[in-house]
Amino acid sequence: MELRLLQYVIQIAAERNFSRAAEKLHIAQPSLSQQLSKLEKELGILLFKRSTNSVELTYAGSIFVEKAKQIVDMTEQLRQEMEDIADLRKGRIIVGSLPITGAHVLPDVLTAFRLTHPNIEIALVEETTIQLEQLTASGGTDVSLLSLPVIEPSLTYEPIIEEELYLAVPPDHPLALSGSKEPIDLADMKDEPFVLLKRGQGFRAIAYDLCQQAGFAPRVVFESSNIETVQSLVAAGMGIGFVPHMVARSGLGSSHTPVYIRMKNRPTRTLVIAYRKGRYLSNAAEAFIDIFRKTMQALNKQPPDKSKD
Repeated sequence: MELRLLQYVIQIAAERNFSRAAEKLHIAQPSLSQQLSKLEKELGILLFKRSTNSVELTYAGSIFVEKAKQIVDMTEQLRQEMEDIADLRKGRIIVGSLPITGAHVLPDVLTAFRLTHPNIEIALVEETTIQLEQLTASGGTDVSLLSLPVIEPSLTYEPIIEEELYLAVPPDHPLALSGSKEPIDLADMKDEPFVLLKRGQGFRAIAYDLCQQAGFAPRVVFESSNIETVQSLVAAGMGIGFVPHMVARSGLGSSHTPVYIRMKNRPTRTLVIAYRKGRYLSNAAEAFIDIFRKTMQALNKQPPDKSKD
């Protein structure tokens, strides 16, 4: 059984469509169907139930795909180890990132990495926190930029950045108009309408935790998958929200920019680089983590002194 046949089955299972799978695999659809039929004949069992409109895994197919992913991942780890032996003359790492932070953090990091490792290819994957944790646990990414808490038990991480969180309010909000520099008690905001990220985003959970610690559940009037949309809705007077320091907009006083208010106890979030426990971490991935940390230090964002295994 050839490795490429395992990759074919994994792709068909992911797409649930022969045409899309063939396109992703860069082969003709008839050839893909023929190869699958030969494999099923060799195994003596059907891996997929085919109908006019869909392609679904059989019970045997689901077991096959699970094992095939493990084999492909182990093969990829072996390839990475061999490339390390060859002194990293070439290589590839897959980096997962949260959309809320990737645009603000990765440009500087990737630029620095390219200067020292020009022959290492980097593939970026942007997903929600839950999806990124699952991808990293299954080997879909080598490392991922996440925020604490990390729920997936198979992951370990290294802290990179700890940053303060602000309460964002409209420019005409009483807190903004007062001009007071004193931190506010979040409990006083319990009757306010909130604009938050959608479920599945790690920062959404952080926002809920902040409100619960203040003794109330937020009354959510708008949700978005994009933190920039959250800020625009707040600036337009649709409600109030939470914004990390690095994402806060410049141009205070603009009608398109919220006013950022500090909260008592100065709540923070911690960004980490996560990877699967026990998984071989290539020299390229380790170099990426090292450059990530150094770049953040150069930008005066010191990593916190704590870690978890």
